[in-house]
Amino acid sequence: MDRETARKKITNLREEIEYHNKLYYDDNENIISDYDYDLKMNELISLEKEFPEFLILTSPSLKVGGKITKDFKTFKHNTPMLSLSNTYSNNDLDDFDKRIKKLLKTDDIEYVCELKYDGVALSILYEKNKLKRVKTRGDGKYGDNISNNALTIKTLPIKLN
Repeated sequence: MDRETARKKITNLREEIEYHNKLYYDDNENIISDYDYDLKMNELISLEKEFPEFLILTSPSLKVGGKITKDFKTFKHNTPMLSLSNTYSNNDLDDFDKRIKKLLKTDDIEYVCELKYDGVALSILYEKNKLKRVKTRGDGKYGDNISNNALTIKTLPIKLN
């Protein structure tokens, strides 16, 4: 692919992904399957790697999750809440396993796998066995304090034994 075709394709993919992000995160609408969305995102990431001169800081390939809601006080996460890559093949799982074993410098690893459900990821902090703060994932580095709202979750313990 020549540079000009790549530039146009990258621009179009960014616009399309941002459109779907707005629908999903802001309007709570989903008109594309997760699989098709992931294909578009993976194509964008591949093109940006192949043509790094077109990579920009506002690319959706560099963003995680939705926007921070300014109606809540925002806190920095002690540990970033990172996003996992999607996996569609046994090769993807094998590659993940190799990366983890190399990172942890051990082969003695067990996994528990569950289906992915779209929803909200929360960071829940307890101090002295009492619920102190509940934050959304936000952008992964900063999350919104939704402690009062989280109290409505019947299965969320207020105190730990």
